[in-house]
Amino acid sequence: MKSLKPGREEMQLEFGRVVQLQILHSHVVQNRDLLGFGPLPVQNERAPGHSGSRKLLVSRNDQLHKTACKPRLIMAFASNKESGIQVGDRLYLGMDFGTSGARYALIDKQGIIQSEGKREYPVFMSEEKMDWARSWRTVLFSLLEDVPVHLRPLVASISIDGTSATTIIVDSNTGDPLWRPFLYNESFPDALPMVKSIAPANHTVCSGSSTLCKLVSWWNIEESNKKSALLLHQADWLLWLLHGKLGVSDYNNALKVGYDPASDSYPPWLLSQPYSQLLPSVMAPGTSIGNLKEDIKTQFGFQEDCIVCAGTTDSIAAFLAARATQPGKAVTSLGSTLAIKLLSTMRIEDARFGVYSHRLDDKWLVGGASNTGGAVLKQFFTDEQLQKLSEHINPMKASPLDYYPLKSVGERFPVADPNMVPSLHPRPESDVEYLHGILESIARIEAKGYNLLKDLGATQAEEVFTAGGGAKNEKWTKIRERVLGLPVSRAMQTEAAYGAALLALKGAQKNSY
Repeated sequence: MKSLKPGREEMQLEFGRVVQLQILHSHVVQNRDLLGFGPLPVQNERAPGHSGSRKLLVSRNDQLHKTACKPRLIMAFASNKESGIQVGDRLYLGMDFGTSGARYALIDKQGIIQSEGKREYPVFMSEEKMDWARSWRTVLFSLLEDVPVHLRPLVASISIDGTSATTIIVDSNTGDPLWRPFLYNESFPDALPMVKSIAPANHTVCSGSSTLCKLVSWWNIEESNKKSALLLHQADWLLWLLHGKLGVSDYNNALKVGYDPASDSYPPWLLSQPYSQLLPSVMAPGTSIGNLKEDIKTQFGFQEDCIVCAGTTDSIAAFLAARATQPGKAVTSLGSTLAIKLLSTMRIEDARFGVYSHRLDDKWLVGGASNTGGAVLKQFFTDEQLQKLSEHINPMKASPLDYYPLKSVGERFPVADPNMVPSLHPRPESDVEYLHGILESIARIEAKGYNLLKDLGATQAEEVFTAGGGAKNEKWTKIRERVLGLPVSRAMQTEAAYGAALLALKGAQKNSY
């Protein structure tokens, strides 16, 4: 059968508005000018379980300014090799909206990436503050435009992940934000006493940065828009722009607002609160919500049967990307901080240690995040120094240095101590020995984290996959393998967009039955 993949010259002609084209190995870099895009019309269809009787009392508080600002494409490419795509084959699109930018990954049913790209968030200002909602929306449609034209008709399904606990209060009739988005890392200690008074002890919502604390804080200060308001998470709102059914979330994003994934329902202690009227309906990640909106299909050239699937959080999508599918498999992310996630048959929740569980089908993804990690290393060493010094480390020899590397005061996991002081002394004369000591100390914290999860009742870790920048350091991997007493390897795929694409694939497969 004839392959649908065009040659390089054909792609140059087809992409038309490409600003810059360069060959990176066997990949094509594509950049398109998207300044001509205006607001897309939205459908006001309500999701099941929500009344359509809410009225818009006042216009939205945070009016969008028309700012000439273009989302900057960092990189987009499509495979230029014979990919094996045949007539009738379908592709699956995942998009990741992270802290500093967004990515897309387009995969086939074997999980092979056919195209991927990323964009930075453009700066839009409204009332002297960053207009995040407009920025995310702009990038969403930029990413759709970045998908190569000849591959768009093959897309069968789309899913999106967003940052956990990033919350948007919107008008329940129009979907317009009523308030600026509450970002994942924003804390609202003013709401914490009220949340702790209604939630079970040590519940996930008993944190100032939880979605529920953000909702309660907004509820306490807002008067006029309560009857017409609806709570959505970042991924929910972006997916709504694609499917048009307002008021749908997933049980990973809804965890930090108090949703109980074990019973598949909101608990009575939450439903009894007056602000429970804002809560969205909840689906399993990867479940088909509905077809892609007609105007988007027409504008971008997607097929009539393209579906939009419920999303997840960015950290869950990154775990899915590693394809660690069996209990006992774990993923350690070694970025600016250290985060661990372990697939377990048992659910573990303990806010005292920052430990909580996300549901993954019939299993649980148990995890915690420490404040140690790569940010500490960057305080003392450049990337070049880290590489050169690491070459002289003997990873099979234990370092006698015992540190607790933190960038600043305070630790979350595996020790919950907001007053913990960094310990990075004594410093030996040798930079090699000092780096060895820090790397080994971070590995000990990682081991303590996995041991804590085991002590709390989680499935024992059997194998660890590594994501993040630290995964590139082979000497560190050997040190961690020795300290953990477990096989440690670099995850083949680490991008959350890839995990979101796997969710889209899952949704398409379910929808075909």
